[in-house]
Amino acid sequence: MTERTARPAPAAEAPHRAAPAALPTSVLQPLGRLRADWPRTFADRLTAPLPGVRALARLAREGAVRPRPEDLRDVPLLPFEPGPLPPAGPGTVAVTWAGHASWIVRAGGLTVLTDPVWSRRIFGTPARLTPVGVRWEDLPPVDAVVISHNHFDHLDAPTLRRLPRTTPVLVPAGLGRWFLRRGFTRVTELDWWEAVEVDGVRFDFVPAHHWSKRTLLDTCRSLWGGWVLTDPAGHRVYFAGDTGYGHWFAEIGRRHPGIDLALLPIGAYDPRWWLSDVHTDPEEAVRAHQDLGARRMAPMHWATFVLSTEPVLEPLTRVRTAWDRAGLPREDLWDLPVGGSRVLVP
Repeated sequence: MTERTARPAPAAEAPHRAAPAALPTSVLQPLGRLRADWPRTFADRLTAPLPGVRALARLAREGAVRPRPEDLRDVPLLPFEPGPLPPAGPGTVAVTWAGHASWIVRAGGLTVLTDPVWSRRIFGTPARLTPVGVRWEDLPPVDAVVISHNHFDHLDAPTLRRLPRTTPVLVPAGLGRWFLRRGFTRVTELDWWEAVEVDGVRFDFVPAHHWSKRTLLDTCRSLWGGWVLTDPAGHRVYFAGDTGYGHWFAEIGRRHPGIDLALLPIGAYDPRWWLSDVHTDPEEAVRAHQDLGARRMAPMHWATFVLSTEPVLEPLTRVRTAWDRAGLPREDLWDLPVGGSRVLVP
């Protein structure tokens, strides 16, 4: 169950860097494209085997799935500073962290939600550690939603029921039927390295080191990945979704040069023997940022749900230390509180 997609071969060329035009480009698809002939499984896209019986037995034996009580002491210190959404016109790129992997991205005059989860609780986990950073009623009209994969902390049915069924929803290959069954009428399915445009903003679906599962019978039946949003002025925001560390970040950076902001996960990483294949730790997130060649990084996927065993504040302290050790400009680490916003100044 390892990935069969070919990794990029070393280029046989002169020492100078290849021009962007020579790089593979994503295939632009029509908005609303659905397919009935997706593969029955996407297990050949995995970059690591899924846990077997031995790993599951070890997890059950160690019982290491939640932090110890002393590692939850800092929950009151988790950064939560909700504020009004900043003004954002057609020429502005602004991001607001609602918590976990949920962002309000405004680019090219559009309001885009990423993996929207406004529920207090999701299946199989305790209630949220911090409230949602933006009240649903304070959102502007939503122009599009992007989904990275079907795990419950990224695909939340109660939240999606709040949306008009005519909202454009962009989803990984194989996930369209889930939305059609719930009445959504403008659903677009994409494979890796495919793209679609919504009112002048381009959405490229890119690979991630992860997997998919929502029921006992649908393991890897739909794809997983991240998104690169490009506005008409060429500003780029990369939303990683949920991912481990690996070769895809450098490839995404090569195909999409000049990423202005990378939204990267830094939490839910411990124990490493269990989670390293699917969740970056803070140090790996900084490496991924560098592989991407991005100008700025905004951490996510922490301070919201208890999904692993690390102390609740540790992701933030570790990512700040890793950023400093990498010698990167402090102002380019957008370590926002839940509810915080930043506006991209080109």
